[in-house]
Amino acid sequence: MTTPNKDGRNEDGRHEDEAGQRNKRALRGRAGRMQGGRGSGRSAKGAVRLWGRHAVQAALLNPLRSHRKLWATREAVAALDGELPADFPLEYAQAADLGRLVARDAPHQGLVLECDALDDVFLEDVLVSENDGEGEFGRILVVLDQVTDPHNVGAIQRSAAAFGARAIITQDRHAPPESGVVAKSASGALEIVPWVRVVNLARALEEIAKAGYWRIGLAGDGALTLSQALPTGAVALVLGAEGEGLRHNIIQHCDAIAHLPISDAIDSLNVSNAAAIALYAAATRPEL
Repeated sequence: MTTPNKDGRNEDGRHEDEAGQRNKRALRGRAGRMQGGRGSGRSAKGAVRLWGRHAVQAALLNPLRSHRKLWATREAVAALDGELPADFPLEYAQAADLGRLVARDAPHQGLVLECDALDDVFLEDVLVSENDGEGEFGRILVVLDQVTDPHNVGAIQRSAAAFGARAIITQDRHAPPESGVVAKSASGALEIVPWVRVVNLARALEEIAKAGYWRIGLAGDGALTLSQALPTGAVALVLGAEGEGLRHNIIQHCDAIAHLPISDAIDSLNVSNAAAIALYAAATRPEL
């Protein structure tokens, strides 16, 4: 392959055309290796790489996904639920080659999918009024205040899907991007639970309140237990990052601050564990 000079000409004097530029970014090797090496799963602008059976299977079944290419072992493809279309962009590869496409030591389980990122979801698209006939689970929102660990966000998405939450809401500047790490931790829930990114979380909480949701912030020093604070109608569970917790301005935009009654033997719970417990409590309220 020729190398372009500073003026854009190759060594043989020809200008590098658009196709040549694409080739520079192309995958190389038996299974292909993304230029730039390993990463979290953000392979290019507007694209993500997903790995692992549950994450890839869910993405393949999601009609809202636009797929670019699947690299896989023959055994992993045979284990997928359903058959791929005849014209699906598929390249068979060895497991060791697939490891070059994903984050170091990531458990790809023989499947790596490159696809377009999901389209943006807007807050007004997911808000449900208290009197909306969406069913009890559809009236639960999860709001995350500066939870930046992609493993935690993915795990919370998984719990949100398990307990039928309508959406998770994060602030755009203080949350991880959609990525393979998030998708693997979510175990397919990234394709199920809408993820709303907002510019101003406090303003979003105001809109959530107008839609009829009771906003409960979770904090260790909350005066009420979560069971005492839970209403009978629509609820938004607001959780902060580990260590820092909820910011003061976010606390001011909650209707109640509650705590989980845990043993004195431990100071606090991981935010994803706390979210799972809170979602279970909200989804199993006897009034519902």
